[in-house]
Amino acid sequence: MSQSSDTQRVHFLILLFLGIGALLLIALFAFFFKAWGSDKRPPNLKTTKIDHSIRGNIYSSDKFTLATSEKLYKVSINPKSIDPNKKELFVNLFSIYSGIPRSTIISKLNSNRYTTLSYNISTITAANLKLLNTKLDRYRVFREYEEYGRVIQKMGIDLEVSGYRRNYPYGDTMEPILGYTQKIQNQRITKVSGVKGSEKNNNQYLQAKQDGTLSGFRDVGFNVIRNKYASSQAKQDGIDITLTIPLSLQKRIETILDTANQKLQAKEILVGVMDSKSGRILTLASSKRFDPKNIKKDDYSALNISATEVSFEPGSIIKPVIYAILLQKNLIPHEQKIFLHNGAYRIGRYIIRDDHPLKEATPEEILLRSSNIGMIKLTQNLASKDFLDAMHHYGFGEKTNIDLPQEASGVLPSIKKLKGSYKASVSYGYGFRATFIQLLRAYASFSNGGYLITPRIISHLSYEGELYRFKTQQPTSIISSQDALEVQDILRDIIKEGTGRRAKVEGIDMGGKTGTARIFVDQKYTKRYNSSFFGFAQDSKNSYTIGVVIFDPNVEEGYYGSKTAAPLFKNIVELLIQEKYLTPTSPQALSDDSMQTKN
Repeated sequence: MSQSSDTQRVHFLILLFLGIGALLLIALFAFFFKAWGSDKRPPNLKTTKIDHSIRGNIYSSDKFTLATSEKLYKVSINPKSIDPNKKELFVNLFSIYSGIPRSTIISKLNSNRYTTLSYNISTITAANLKLLNTKLDRYRVFREYEEYGRVIQKMGIDLEVSGYRRNYPYGDTMEPILGYTQKIQNQRITKVSGVKGSEKNNNQYLQAKQDGTLSGFRDVGFNVIRNKYASSQAKQDGIDITLTIPLSLQKRIETILDTANQKLQAKEILVGVMDSKSGRILTLASSKRFDPKNIKKDDYSALNISATEVSFEPGSIIKPVIYAILLQKNLIPHEQKIFLHNGAYRIGRYIIRDDHPLKEATPEEILLRSSNIGMIKLTQNLASKDFLDAMHHYGFGEKTNIDLPQEASGVLPSIKKLKGSYKASVSYGYGFRATFIQLLRAYASFSNGGYLITPRIISHLSYEGELYRFKTQQPTSIISSQDALEVQDILRDIIKEGTGRRAKVEGIDMGGKTGTARIFVDQKYTKRYNSSFFGFAQDSKNSYTIGVVIFDPNVEEGYYGSKTAAPLFKNIVELLIQEKYLTPTSPQALSDDSMQTKN
């Protein structure tokens, strides 16, 4: 065979292969043209799915969910994809499944362009709409259609995450310490951030950390194919928080406060129960609460946590603390009778009067009868600097570092001011300001051997089954255990035979002190009062410090702490027995009637 023939054969084969390739290319283009139209490119076969992370939950110590996040979905539809002959079927079924009125759906569909029907579809409703989408597709409700020479693929109900909402299953229970959230603006989807209470203080733990992603080639249902070409990033939800407070106890105490306030008509009633040794809060309840999902203008004053953010002049409940300070400095003449001027004592240009006038009394009797004149006499030999240093050492004028936001420090007078009549007024609870939680902590020292502890409402954090506990601050010794026991004994006597008799519960080791303080408004003391009772209740295993403050009660119903706060203290102790937190030394049955406030 000649070289020319071989060359011709090679050229022929080349042309043959080129021809076959051209035919295949033409066929491929014809396929794409038929499938997607002459002016439409083949679809991108890669996609990314986002799994949005959510905010952590808040739980009570008895494992009830107090705050949780729910995904919200946006639901959209292309009206042109709905078969006109089956539009009525779509509207009726979609309204039933979504809860959206028929009129709203019809109005949206009349726009005849891709439209969003709602941005606030719940997780459960979204799941039902997905089922509906499958059924409607089976009934051929959705269709392909041609537009501008292009074939537009059929599209069903489109659901995607639009954001989150925070749910509080128990309404106003445990407010305001639970707090609330607000929407974060300028986010691709709606998220929330803590504003007040535990929601704010623990925002760094609760907030969603990282969205999950899954990228790769997709199938015809727009699902990512999980093969070696796919890549993913795991989502990281917020960390869950468990409080030290049991919901069952908190709710019952709030009911007691609400019942009492129907009669007292106070501005607010506060109750706190704390483990005297650990600082664990069992309840921090207020009669002034709000629904975190429906905050109204009238609720604004209730958003702050009065127990930690509001300071007030404590009145006579400070006297055991001052007495403990004097004990520690060896300034209590135990057996000496102190002259009390028959209940009227002039200091400077002021006359101090006692509610229960006495000619003379021992230091213990001064506390027992709550004598203002007696406290003035007892503190006369306490130097102003020592007085102020001791008050700071006891935690007044300082934050307790409870795990709640925006804690107030209270107000102590300056050294320059703490003398004469001003020093006298501080000795019986005026001339300085303390917070409820500071007073609760101070009283705990009488039951725990003389230590200042850090109150706490967070039990632990949890994430993916693992528990994480905070390192607790070491208690500070402020008085000797012997001095703490002496004050404790006097508080017992106050309940047995002093101003606190209405707080007594048989079978329980308990003690406490009443307080009644005039409210200072517009540079003068009014005839309005804050009533209080602070003390302890304990059995052989458990010891609890309990505080009750009634802010500005109705004067006609009585305002003395012995008549208002002491009976509430008793109700709380009785409830602690019923809920098995305390065990009486002798069996006793507490009826529901005994839980009512008695004056």
